[in-house]
Amino acid sequence: MARRIIIGEQEFNVPDKFPKSGFAVALLLVVLFMLWSSIYRVELEEVGVLLTLGKYSGETKSGLHLKWPAPLQKVIKVPVKRQLEMEFGQRGVKQQSGRRINRSEIEEESLMLTGDLNVAMVPWKTQYRIGDAFKFLFKVRNPIATFRDMNEAVMREVIGDRSVNEVLTIGRQEIATDMEQKLQEMCDQYDNGLIINRILLQKVLPPKQVQDAFNEVNTAEQEKARMINEALGNYNKIIPRAKGEADQTVQQAEGYATDRVNRAKGDASLFNDLLAAYKRAPEVTKRRMYLETMADVYPAVKQKIILDKDLEGILPLFPFGREGK
Repeated sequence: MARRIIIGEQEFNVPDKFPKSGFAVALLLVVLFMLWSSIYRVELEEVGVLLTLGKYSGETKSGLHLKWPAPLQKVIKVPVKRQLEMEFGQRGVKQQSGRRINRSEIEEESLMLTGDLNVAMVPWKTQYRIGDAFKFLFKVRNPIATFRDMNEAVMREVIGDRSVNEVLTIGRQEIATDMEQKLQEMCDQYDNGLIINRILLQKVLPPKQVQDAFNEVNTAEQEKARMINEALGNYNKIIPRAKGEADQTVQQAEGYATDRVNRAKGDASLFNDLLAAYKRAPEVTKRRMYLETMADVYPAVKQKIILDKDLEGILPLFPFGREGK
């Protein structure tokens, strides 16, 4: 700017000093901006991707670094050591960049068709991290949205190979494992630099329209399982006891049979010994057997009357009525 000065009848334009001061301030601001844009800091869990005139030129680790001022060089900080999480069919407190916050769209994410043509609501979380910053930024356009679509596609494929009972009950861990494997294979195929850490299945439910019927079926299945467990418990209690009693009876019978056989063999051996003795001395053996028999019989007789066979002329008196004495 210039000021007008009138001397007499003449008018002069005199340059002002303020423009020089304004230029200096502007130059100072430009220098400060260049210095500010030349220094950047990378956190411990991040890596800095350096772009020179828009072209990839390298990566920098954590700490303070210098670069050419913008727009010559630019740094994109990528959290390669941070575990990231993406939700499907539900949303936590932290919304993911305004992506599908409509309730009907959230429910549509988790609505799955099973292999037996039933429908189930399958919400889940995918925990992942960025393994390669270069691939994540430059190999796939809009990697986060693409990764979300990949998650939905893989989960629908996995659920479509299983029945609704597997999805709702026993197949959850297998579904999560299969999902992790297939999703990682797709990430490697797309070369997007992402690494899958874990798939977390949330509470799987049938659709609201049929949830009451599914609850009744589930209750019936639980009751069936309870009754089967009770029957198995009784079976495991009664059958071993019956087998033990049967084994005991068999062992007793075998013992009794062994005892009878041994007794019979002993009696036969005794008879053979007696027969051999009788053949050697018939009279002696006959008398010994008579005496042994009498020795066994007499002690059992309460009243004994002994008569001499050669007695004559005397009338024997029998004490009838005194049998007990």
